Amino acid sequence: MRKSLLATAVATAFAAPAFVLAADAAPTPTHTFTPNIGVVSDYLFRGVSQTHGAAALQGGVDYAHASGLYAGIWASTITWVKDANGKGNTEVDLYGGYKNSFAGGDWNYDVGLITYNYPGHGPAVPNVNATPNTTEVYGAIGYKWLTLKYSQAVSTNFIGWQGGALYNKNTRGSDYLELNAAYDLGEGWGLGGHYGTQKVKNSVNVAGGALSANYSDWNIGVTKELSFGVVGLTYSDTDTKGTCSQTGVNTNPYCWGAGNWNSTQASTTNFRDVSKGTLVLSFKKTF
Repeated sequence: MRKSLLATAVATAFAAPAFVLAADAAPTPTHTFTPNIGVVSDYLFRGVSQTHGAAALQGGVDYAHASGLYAGIWASTITWVKDANGKGNTEVDLYGGYKNSFAGGDWNYDVGLITYNYPGHGPAVPNVNATPNTTEVYGAIGYKWLTLKYSQAVSTNFIGWQGGALYNKNTRGSDYLELNAAYDLGEGWGLGGHYGTQKVKNSVNVAGGALSANYSDWNIGVTKELSFGVVGLTYSDTDTKGTCSQTGVNTNPYCWGAGNWNSTQASTTNFRDVSKGTLVLSFKKTF
């Protein structure tokens, strides 16, 4: 689930040089390929850990055309699919779209499509969870260092969620609205913040069981560009509610077990609230 790192957002927002001498300016290349690699102490997607609190290795390649068209591939190690009714330990995201600026460059926009893919995820479990593979469309509008973005799932289900009290309804139409800030402090320092609200279509409160999967998340952090890459430190939290214990009787929908997958039921041990407040250390190198 790409672009979860605040460090990435800040580094991307301020990758352009501070000034250009018009007489010596090189022509803008028609095609640009930008590989990247990184590591995080915990891989968060919209405030929820995808690795049960463990570190993740990440990397990808971005392609940009001078017209504003772009495409890319990005991958990360994960655990959440095999932790609950599935298999596989990798996420692969494919995305593409169009972005440009206007009004003298102060304003910008971005529209596109992204697919979250989980190779070897195994079959869905009826009335428990759906296939995790998900497709979203998105649109964003930005002004200087602020960006408002909206994403909506157009696949049958969103990240494995089933809706309804009997977990038999699809979750197409689940959406996410977010506001992001990435401010250049100078001398390689960046300050960023984020607030988002996730709505899972057909998610309901179940008496005696899990609470609604809807929630809001926020984070704030700082990045530093060094000669060998960009390092970042971010604190992230959510407003999810409910109990999370090791007994297997939990009311927090983001209380997930780990390392106990089988073909008929979710993990019953090693439970952890994967949406709780977390401090994340990150490193990213762009070539």
